[in-house]
Amino acid sequence: MDSIRVLEPIRPTIDEIEYPESDGEPMGESGIHVLAILHLLGALRYLLHQHLDIYVIADMFLYYEEGKPRSVRAPDVMVIKGVDASYERKTFKTWEEEAVPSVVIEVTSQATAAEDLTTKYYLYESLGVSEYFLFDPLEEYIQGQLRGFRLVRNRYTPIRVNRDGTLTSQELHARLQPEDYLLRVVDPVTNTPVPGLTEAMYETARAMARAEQEAQRAEQEARRADQAQAETERLKGIVAELEQRLAALKSSAE
Repeated sequence: MDSIRVLEPIRPTIDEIEYPESDGEPMGESGIHVLAILHLLGALRYLLHQHLDIYVIADMFLYYEEGKPRSVRAPDVMVIKGVDASYERKTFKTWEEEAVPSVVIEVTSQATAAEDLTTKYYLYESLGVSEYFLFDPLEEYIQGQLRGFRLVRNRYTPIRVNRDGTLTSQELHARLQPEDYLLRVVDPVTNTPVPGLTEAMYETARAMARAEQEAQRAEQEARRADQAQAETERLKGIVAELEQRLAALKSSAE
């Protein structure tokens, strides 16, 4: 009898392993959480838009172990330094980019508190994420809505709350300030909150309207200047004609 040869399963190589861009599930956050995330994304991109080597993204798959597509997280907001920020990615793979996030912000709730303070906390700590913030927009379990941790000797230590209730981010060179269900990013130079996505849109629209008004005003001023110049030329012509007539009268009188 011929022996039965068992074929070994063909395992994909490292290059053939797929890293999904989505888990196919809808976002589970409430509308307030979604708005808080979008606001943060817009504000941080506004704050850091001049830095072409700082990438800011929200709810993107972060793969942190090559060859292990299950080693993945999707931080609500992450800021990654030292990478090309001129293009958008579908996923972020730490081994390809040779970088890990410098800042992670999770918009948390009572339902996600356990994971945010254990699994994610220790993962981000082990990856070397310099600062980790938890923002509780509904203040369901975090008094003051905001907690922060900074990596010191490879371990997270709590960031001390400032007198005004803000937390200072050394990585962002800014302060984070809860305001209702939003987490404001305060510009240290102007000491004012950085506009979020919606606010930036309104600000752009107002700026465009002001520019259009200024253009219309300049056009009106130019038109009035042309009219004044034309009137001046007309009056000069009248004066010249009168001077000629006066000269003719003097000649005839002589």
